[in-house]
Amino acid sequence: MPFIMANEIFEKVASTGLLANMINYLTKDYHMNAAKGGTVLFLWSALSNFLPIFGASLSDSYLGRFQVITLGSFVSLAGMILLWLTAMMARERPPYCVPSKIQACEGPKSRQIALLFSAFALMSIGAGGIRPCSLAFGADQLDPKRERLLQSFFNWYYASVGVSIMVAVTVIVYMQDSLGWKVGFGVPTLLMLISAVLFLLGSSLYVKVGPNRSFFTGFAQVIAASIKNRRLTFPPNDVDGWYHRKKGSNIAAPSKKLRFLNKACLIRNPESDLDPDGSATDPWNLCTVEQVEEFKAIVKVIPIWSTGIVFAVTISQHSFPVLQANTMDRHIGPDFQIPAGSFSVFGILTLTIWVALYDRLIAPRLARLSGRARGLSFMQRMGAGLLVSCAATAVAAMVESARRTASIKHGLENVPGAVVDMSAMWLVPQHCLMGLAEALNVIGQIEFYYSEFPKSMSSVGVALFTLGLGVGNLLGALVVGVVDEVSRRGGGEGWVPTNLNRGHYDYYYWVLTLMSSVNFLYFIVCSWCYGSEGGGGGGGDQVEEEWVSPLRSPELSMIH
Repeated sequence: MPFIMANEIFEKVASTGLLANMINYLTKDYHMNAAKGGTVLFLWSALSNFLPIFGASLSDSYLGRFQVITLGSFVSLAGMILLWLTAMMARERPPYCVPSKIQACEGPKSRQIALLFSAFALMSIGAGGIRPCSLAFGADQLDPKRERLLQSFFNWYYASVGVSIMVAVTVIVYMQDSLGWKVGFGVPTLLMLISAVLFLLGSSLYVKVGPNRSFFTGFAQVIAASIKNRRLTFPPNDVDGWYHRKKGSNIAAPSKKLRFLNKACLIRNPESDLDPDGSATDPWNLCTVEQVEEFKAIVKVIPIWSTGIVFAVTISQHSFPVLQANTMDRHIGPDFQIPAGSFSVFGILTLTIWVALYDRLIAPRLARLSGRARGLSFMQRMGAGLLVSCAATAVAAMVESARRTASIKHGLENVPGAVVDMSAMWLVPQHCLMGLAEALNVIGQIEFYYSEFPKSMSSVGVALFTLGLGVGNLLGALVVGVVDEVSRRGGGEGWVPTNLNRGHYDYYYWVLTLMSSVNFLYFIVCSWCYGSEGGGGGGGDQVEEEWVSPLRSPELSMIH
């Protein structure tokens, strides 16, 4: 277990430490404007959030978790080495330049951009192999009957991940600011090398579970079979044996919701459609009732899932707050200065503190008052998170407006990189609110999927959430691009230029606030249409019971 934990810890420190401060590298060393740099990071995050779905499918269907984690570790290491080389070799970056109103800096050449983007792509591919498999691979090492040991592993796992992220956004970012990019990129690369080597050293000790059926393949089979069988006629309601089901299953027929999908499990000819052991001769022509019901569970939650896309845009605003912090007074005392990329630690601390308070103090008391076992319902928590995210972007807009006003008052509007006489601690409230929004919505969202899906699909909820983050990152890149393009019309530098004092980042945050507010109203409509929770078949609280802490549940402790 220490080898597996070390792999995840070092990978998390390395990858998070690089992303937290990357906007400074792109704007200062590659001379990208703020809009382009933010778009690049949004797209990098989107790729990193999409690929774990493919990594999980590759692991489940073909290679197994050990092989996928191993491949992911070394591919990610290769990407970090390439990124480190961009810092080590001056010819792989644009020439050093201090921008001014008179002279613009030379942008990167195609070869230099190709090397940088190749590094990003390799790191995303590596993350797609490590992140979806590491936790499950650790659980494979333990006897599932020893529930208490499994719970302990999940709790320690997430505690270590949380500590890793905090170390990344403080220590690694501080090294990048103080010692430069050569050391700042070299240390994460060394940590990733240690991660890969340690993981391989434990190879002979691991329990290696082979590949199994992928849920994503099963869902594709339901779609394909329902299309192929679309002209079949449904049997009479009182006829049994027309639907293909798993051996020993108690489900005689699929539900009547989304009835057109039921044709995927409709048996046309038992002699040609079924093997002697009762399995389908071609799973792309005939699925089981269970597969159809699992796919229906996914389709049913899609509207609720879609409300998390705009939310993902707001919680992925890592780049612009770093640029804001660069122009503010970050000193604590006369000597120490907080790195601009480290302010996100306040959001992480808020999230951690809220989860502990809610789990141990708030939820048990709400359960006694409301009679609901989990305190607030999943929908209530998700909605509260969306509402808090609106407040977070509104606060960000007001703080940026005050910062810009102070810069103009002191005549710094035309001085790129000038530090305004305003404490960067004014950025802390928006980070704390965003951390609280994430704690409410993200955890509520994943627990909602767990509650509504059959128990056999408990891992799909995490994949759905990751997919939502990826789509949100793409939308975030689109929003930045559109805001920059539209605000430049008629001349001027637009709302999101590199020189924050000449832009209107407060207007950009108000756009996000408007989007979040509309999304909150959309969530209310979706939740009303969805109806009551707990109807998904297997995971939900069908009967309210005495409050049980999620940290005592091996499945829900994975969320925390």
